[in-house]
Amino acid sequence: MAAVKRLNYYDCYGGWRGLKGSETGFFHVEEMDGVWWLVDPDGYVFISKGVNHVDHRGDFCPALGYSPYERNVTAKYGDVEAWVEVTVKRLKEWGFNTVGSWSSPELFGRMPYTLILDILASFGFSWLTGKVPDIFSEEFERHARKRAIEFCSQRKKDPHLIGYFTDNELRWGPDWRSPNHLLDDFMKLPAGSPGKRVAVDTVREVFGDDVALLDEVLGTGFDSFDRLLDYTGKLPDHPLIAEARSRFLRRYAERYFSVCHDAVKRADPNHMILGCRFAVAPPREVLETVKGYVDVVSINNYSLTAPTGMLRHVYEVTGKPMIVTEFSFKAMDSGLPNTKGAGIPLKTQRERAEYCKRYVDTLLALPFILGYHWFQYMDQPKEGRFDGENSNFGLVKIDDEPYRLLVETFKQINFNAEKTHLSKT
Repeated sequence: MAAVKRLNYYDCYGGWRGLKGSETGFFHVEEMDGVWWLVDPDGYVFISKGVNHVDHRGDFCPALGYSPYERNVTAKYGDVEAWVEVTVKRLKEWGFNTVGSWSSPELFGRMPYTLILDILASFGFSWLTGKVPDIFSEEFERHARKRAIEFCSQRKKDPHLIGYFTDNELRWGPDWRSPNHLLDDFMKLPAGSPGKRVAVDTVREVFGDDVALLDEVLGTGFDSFDRLLDYTGKLPDHPLIAEARSRFLRRYAERYFSVCHDAVKRADPNHMILGCRFAVAPPREVLETVKGYVDVVSINNYSLTAPTGMLRHVYEVTGKPMIVTEFSFKAMDSGLPNTKGAGIPLKTQRERAEYCKRYVDTLLALPFILGYHWFQYMDQPKEGRFDGENSNFGLVKIDDEPYRLLVETFKQINFNAEKTHLSKT
């Protein structure tokens, strides 16, 4: 009886009936009395309680030559539709209301969902190495438009779609994948590339057309800035180079976000752009640029405690509400290696549940938080997925059996999330 009453607090989308905003027919954001909310198509406030990678295919394991999760659920359920029925029922019982990124399309429409477009990733960006393609080319604009037409046009009337992520964990400068600034990468491009011209023009602007000063800093003997078009050498650490790196980063961000925004909104003017899932808080130049092109800022974080200071900083710079689009905890008693994959391993499933509750409750106390997406639905193979990750990230085990303590904790978190957000802000 208690469960029925609890579920009646929510409408068909998972919006909370305790507070209402504008009824627009699509998901959108509203600020009410200093508190930010997603608002569902029927006008009820909605905290996005999501799970990433809810996919019957699981993670392919190169060492095995197959996905152990997929093999197990095929044996267990027989077909995808049976898995979908069980999975949707589970997610709703556990208080989740959003199907996150990298999930089975068969789930779309059964629950609200988000979609990742991979605009730059499908143009040559490498998540593994951080390799960045030349986004200043006309080809990038054409590619973004084509991608948006393919994935967004068909969904522009879908009320279950919350919005789009343009990419995931792009590189904005030195990070775990590369020590290079983006200007340095683009200076290595050939002379005829559009990105090389933008890089050279940025350096020229900072140096004020002073070739002698440029030669002094670079140790070259150039007689004009056009000689930089053929230059692929190292850029030294110098205040003027630092300024050039900053200006170039701002131009790069402006190019990326504006092209993605225009392509998506042309194909689908009804749904939100949810950002590009920053891996960490990016440089200020990026934050100051992104705010003009997104409805929501998204950020992934695997720290043991919610990064309130970092999130406040991002909000102060952008003024945009946020979704934490990846977070998770893993434990050694799962029997998985946990040697690859973000986050510090805990000892037990009990610790996993305790850290999870503390993390989410802390997030919900921030007035600009719109939701949280757990990574991921199932555990990774112990032998490793495509990049070697082998961690206990799942709500369910590789045999599709739930981690009971964790999902019971999520029920407590999720069914109280709106009241927590409303009362602690």
